[in-house]
Amino acid sequence: MDKRAVLFIDSGIGGFPYCNDFIRRNPREKVCYLADRENFPYGRRNKEELASILISLTEKLIIKIDPKIIVLACNTASISALDLLRKHFSQILFVGTVPAIKPAAIATKCGKVGVLGTSLTVEDPYNQNLADECGEKCEIIGIAATDLVEFVEDRFDRADENEKKIIVKKYIDLFRAEEVDTLVLGCTHFLFLLNEFQREAAPFIKIFNSIDGVTKRIEYLLDENSGALRTDDGNHHVNRLILTGTDTAEASWRNRAKTSGFDLNFLDKL
Repeated sequence: MDKRAVLFIDSGIGGFPYCNDFIRRNPREKVCYLADRENFPYGRRNKEELASILISLTEKLIIKIDPKIIVLACNTASISALDLLRKHFSQILFVGTVPAIKPAAIATKCGKVGVLGTSLTVEDPYNQNLADECGEKCEIIGIAATDLVEFVEDRFDRADENEKKIIVKKYIDLFRAEEVDTLVLGCTHFLFLLNEFQREAAPFIKIFNSIDGVTKRIEYLLDENSGALRTDDGNHHVNRLILTGTDTAEASWRNRAKTSGFDLNFLDKL
């Protein structure tokens, strides 16, 4: 039995769909969610800068939280720094949220796969390499959507359905013009708009994401060695939302902690 937390890391709220899915399927496990608002957004960083940020942040988190698994709940962070973090912190198990390129590449009928993400994600050759690993010949069509990341972070909770539809439709129209028939949501923030993407894309484009695969990977690691990392003691535990930056939480973060049932903390005060 291991009562330590599974730790999810993102620059903002983007990793919550992954975190919430894991909690729903594994309610006995203790969870911490780290929102690195001090360095938001990760997608505007270059790979070297982001890797340095994540190494420094992980060092602090290992000391202050001692997680049993760290989930990089951010596609940009996973593509840019996952391998480096695994080498630097070999004692920790890491799970990345890489874009769901492989199932999209297998499913495409026209040989064109769309990837929507940050600039750093869509420009990385890693996406084409993932498609090539499937043995399927397909072209990756990447479109960066930094404004969509910021929309989810700053506007999602206040936006009405029409506003959400308009911003999603703009990108679906771009991918339809490129004649893709599968589209990968390559930024965790975009999962907040999954229903809107599916509605606007149907029936021409099928939407793919990696939530199920990420949860299953965490569960696999927990279940290894006869479930040595599982908590499974049935005792009540409190999940924590941890913020970097100043020790003042905006109303949006206080509300998210409350609605998610998380205790709100600040990394520098742990």
